[in-house]
Amino acid sequence: MTGKLYVVGTPIGNLGDFSPRAVETLSDVDFIAAEDTRVTVKLLNHFEIKKPMVSYYEHNKAQRSDHIINRIIDGENCALVTDAGMPAISDPGIDLVRLCHESGIEVASVPGPSAVITALALSGMDVSRFTFEGFLSVNKPKRREHLEEVKNEKRTMVFYEAPHKLGATLCDMLTCFGDRNITIVKELTKIHESVERTTLSEAAQKYSDVKLKGEYVLIIEGKKEELKSFQASDGAELAKQYVEDGLSQSEAAKKAAKELGLKKGDVYKLLNNAE
Repeated sequence: MTGKLYVVGTPIGNLGDFSPRAVETLSDVDFIAAEDTRVTVKLLNHFEIKKPMVSYYEHNKAQRSDHIINRIIDGENCALVTDAGMPAISDPGIDLVRLCHESGIEVASVPGPSAVITALALSGMDVSRFTFEGFLSVNKPKRREHLEEVKNEKRTMVFYEAPHKLGATLCDMLTCFGDRNITIVKELTKIHESVERTTLSEAAQKYSDVKLKGEYVLIIEGKKEELKSFQASDGAELAKQYVEDGLSQSEAAKKAAKELGLKKGDVYKLLNNAE
């Protein structure tokens, strides 16, 4: 009988966030596929879990995938974990999940903390719609190309960033996006957790030449729609349509002026002159 892959969320800082179901799952599976076994062993030791591990990360996933898939097909259950948070989110685990689906292997979730969702909840920004952009490239041209691609995005944007790149990234964002509101969330659930609501201009200046530590989530407001400025002539053209629909000139001018934020008298005067 074919085994199953369990996608298990792990704490992003505070070990108290590890769910009882996650502990039970890691205790019950036959083996664990971990992004970094040195990190995961600390979690296992804390909860007194003793299970064999297989390392599965970006640079060895091509070699390890078949080994893991074959073991599951042969009947073993595997838990997939990343260093922190939900596997497969900005994580090579997504490839193992895909391969399991393609091989007819059942994939089950054991949800856990997510830095994306946690940071959004703390941001105080509009999160009714958002887009997750992950990590920007360390290559400067590619980083700027990525930012150019999303500069007209209207939804709130979420980025991950490493401390040594934060200053340069904020400067590039300011150049590309212009000055926008941003929430900088640092070290989620850890001792030095902080939430800073500011602007890109202030943040770029503050972090331009500072040595930093920790993990950062950047939440940036999307591009605001530019309000179109209408002239009395625009109102007159719209009023003409309403006259053609059967309204009197006075009613048409009033309606058009209200819709475009203009003065009725200005619209009515141009409408009369046109007639």
